[in-house]
Amino acid sequence: MPTTTQPTAFWIALAGLFAIAMLRGQGTYWLARLVAHGSTRVTENSRPWRLRVAAWLDGPRVAVGRRLLGRWGLPLITICYLTVGLQTIILASAGLLRVGWVRFTLAQLPGAIAWAWIYSTIGIAAFEALLGAAISSPLGIAVIAAVAVVVIATIVVRRRAR
Repeated sequence: MPTTTQPTAFWIALAGLFAIAMLRGQGTYWLARLVAHGSTRVTENSRPWRLRVAAWLDGPRVAVGRRLLGRWGLPLITICYLTVGLQTIILASAGLLRVGWVRFTLAQLPGAIAWAWIYSTIGIAAFEALLGAAISSPLGIAVIAAVAVVVIATIVVRRRAR
């Protein structure tokens, strides 16, 4: 919750996280919807990224999402924002199943608000506590530096492999 000294920062974080949740959800929905529309034109000669996206959308994970969405309906779109690992699958399934945009967006709103609220309150507090504890010890600083090096090295290696 916001403190009396930082209410503006809280509301900025909340608004930013809400925008991120909405943009990510809409992006996933529309990407899946467009790929579903164009999937009849995906051939062996298509670009590699189109083949990967089409294969993922036809894969077992998204099939689970389609079954769940078919069984539980639009409330699952709201609830998926409170899960780890199902969010992208459910949002993509909504696009594949061609759920109407207005219905999708109305189902998305409460989930995006809840996600933004949780991450702007509990999430930021937990991150600050973890970071404060890590910075207060030499071992914590070494771990943070090592993680940063691994992340940067992974990004560089993957970009060079392409």
